[in-house]
Amino acid sequence: MIRLLSNRNFIFLLAISLGLVFPQLAIWTQVLMMPALALVMTLATMNVQNDYFLKPRTILMPSLFGILMTYVILGGVILTASALLISDHNMWIGFVLIAAVPPAVAVIPFSAILEGNVSYALSGTVASYLAALLIMPLMFWIFIGTSFSDPFKLIRIMLLLIVLPLILSRMILYFNLQDRIAPVRGLFTDWGFFIVLYSMIGVNRDLIFSQPLLIAPIALVVIVATFVLGFAIEKVGVLVKADKKNILSLVLLGTLKNQGIAGGLAIALFEKEAALPSAVYSIFMIIYIMWLDLRRRWQ
Repeated sequence: MIRLLSNRNFIFLLAISLGLVFPQLAIWTQVLMMPALALVMTLATMNVQNDYFLKPRTILMPSLFGILMTYVILGGVILTASALLISDHNMWIGFVLIAAVPPAVAVIPFSAILEGNVSYALSGTVASYLAALLIMPLMFWIFIGTSFSDPFKLIRIMLLLIVLPLILSRMILYFNLQDRIAPVRGLFTDWGFFIVLYSMIGVNRDLIFSQPLLIAPIALVVIVATFVLGFAIEKVGVLVKADKKNILSLVLLGTLKNQGIAGGLAIALFEKEAALPSAVYSIFMIIYIMWLDLRRRWQ
């Protein structure tokens, strides 16, 4: 039992299963989502040394590629696939929201878990969050015809999930606490994601089961935006002989979106059906991550 409770894939499957079968506690655990993500981000960014931020040339290219992968590649695939496969207007709005939001903050810790380039993922993520302040309202105006009602919400999220963890991780390195934290870092990271996954799926559980006929086309769009696109990005990276760790970080930047922001905006600004793509994407995103982890172990 102890071994199972320490197994990352078991923890993720448990979160999905409990979210679908026993969602009642999600209304309480959702308040812990942001603190849990902040903790996970702090533990992940411990891998980034202080001198990395003193190398602007090192930061520039990953930042540009992060924006490219998040908004041009992944955003373009999501919008194109949903335009072809989704007929319901609210579902379309849900996918526009997903295409417009920055990458999942999980890109950074998952880069660490899957042995990618954490510094590369960090630069691409931070740059994408900064770019989101301009790109999100622009995409809303073009595709939905509405404006982003609370631009400061994105700033608050960025401060909590990017800036604060960076500061805390620098303090951990400054006081040489990383070796003491290392034995429990993986466990804390996995159970932090458990809180996020269970809460995300639990609060959307009724919506998922109340619209069964809409799941198939939504799932198809998500599969194209994760498994198919991730495979294509990886193959292109191999063809151009990019660094393997960089390729993995690019795959994550090019397949994972911040479903928390997208789902929250959908519920706050539109009909509840607009949140369904975010809920489905969350489930497939974890299945995709588990697949990448299993494939890494096999290789």
